[in-house]
Amino acid sequence: MTVPPNGPSPTGLPPADLVITGCTALVHDDQERIGFEENATIVIRDGVIESVAATPAPAPVEGRQHIDARGQVALPGLVNCHTHAPMVALRGVAEDMPTEEWFNDVVWPIESNLTAKDVELGARLACAEMIRAGVTCFADHYFSMDAVAPVVEECGLRAHLGEAYFSSQGPQGREKSLEFALRHRGAAGGRITTALAPHAPYTVDEADLAATAELAREHGLPVHLHASENRDQAEVSLERHGVTPIEVLVRTGILDTDVLIAHGTGILDRDLPVLAGAAGRVAVATAPRGYLKFGWPSTTPVRALHDIGVPVGLATDGAASNNSLDVWESMALTALIQKSTTGDPRWLTSRQALHHATLQSARAVGLGDSVGTLAPGRRADLVLVDLTGPHTQPVHDLAATLVHSARSSDVRTTIVDGRILMRDRELLTIDVAEVVGELGERMPALLDRSHGKRIQDYDT
Repeated sequence: MTVPPNGPSPTGLPPADLVITGCTALVHDDQERIGFEENATIVIRDGVIESVAATPAPAPVEGRQHIDARGQVALPGLVNCHTHAPMVALRGVAEDMPTEEWFNDVVWPIESNLTAKDVELGARLACAEMIRAGVTCFADHYFSMDAVAPVVEECGLRAHLGEAYFSSQGPQGREKSLEFALRHRGAAGGRITTALAPHAPYTVDEADLAATAELAREHGLPVHLHASENRDQAEVSLERHGVTPIEVLVRTGILDTDVLIAHGTGILDRDLPVLAGAAGRVAVATAPRGYLKFGWPSTTPVRALHDIGVPVGLATDGAASNNSLDVWESMALTALIQKSTTGDPRWLTSRQALHHATLQSARAVGLGDSVGTLAPGRRADLVLVDLTGPHTQPVHDLAATLVHSARSSDVRTTIVDGRILMRDRELLTIDVAEVVGELGERMPALLDRSHGKRIQDYDT
């Protein structure tokens, strides 16, 4: 049903912007436990969820737009807590090789060719992929981010953006990261938040990290970086410097800021008390598919981090290593890998996995007060998932069906700030064919490695 913009309403209020009826809504109680409200109506006004109530509501609400969501589940939009979105352009170019070779021989030589246009097109294609997979917000850590911010504004997603830098760039790298963060903070009607983005303790020296921490405190900015990505990095850091990468973050002051740590599969037992001391400021993003591909011996210690109060958000990393930006897959893999590594089939449960995918991921990117749950006053970032397919029927345990049976391709509709970005699988804000065609024309120049240059050396 659609009514005229100034049409009548039985409540006497102007029509809502969007009314979704007949869905099953994933909700959180006051203890953050996952539950499901059947036959729910969700009312959205001015980009905010006004109400989530059982149908019929106390009084019918008219909407300028209406979605009949019978047979579908409404979830908070997924958050990709750590990615390098423009790297979709490198999907599949460096396969079946160890981390050092992957960086030094393929990825970093190619990235020395990057232009702002390559980054823009890669970001556009990545945003299309994420919208179709039910992602409503992503945390991006990459170069030429001035080309990414306009894409976010145009396509309608929410994003947490940081201009990455290495110490090899000199002070200019750090200054550019700060300048970007200050200029774009709050852009796209508030959908863009920003961070300082040093690459990692093995590519950014301690003086630069300390300076970054000082800038973060001075300007009220968070920090997003890689640290203790794998066990080798932690062991090499101990051998060379006598401290782990996490301990480097302590002595440089990074852990005195709000910080998002990517990966953390090399977090050691000695790091846990340090991270516990930073609980409330620190979060970790896990992207399990890439760890499996690289053959890393450990994964993000989700259970240990849970026990010390550190939220773990779900991520994909870049598509050059992960091959997709499918956070739905990350949710399922995280649950399965945690069962395997802990030897406990009761951890993670499907409801715990959904908590990581919703509120914990929102907290990891600093948005825990505005997104991550379907509740009045929250921004209207949500997706509708169709569970009528044969692979999701019958439904005996809805949480388990969502985590272990449903797929990202079951997402029918994606909404951010109350704006419909995809409806019935049709993208409304990005022309994929145009982007793919233009990006394809640029591939020969981007993939050329004859110059022999690297933007950095991987030597942990």
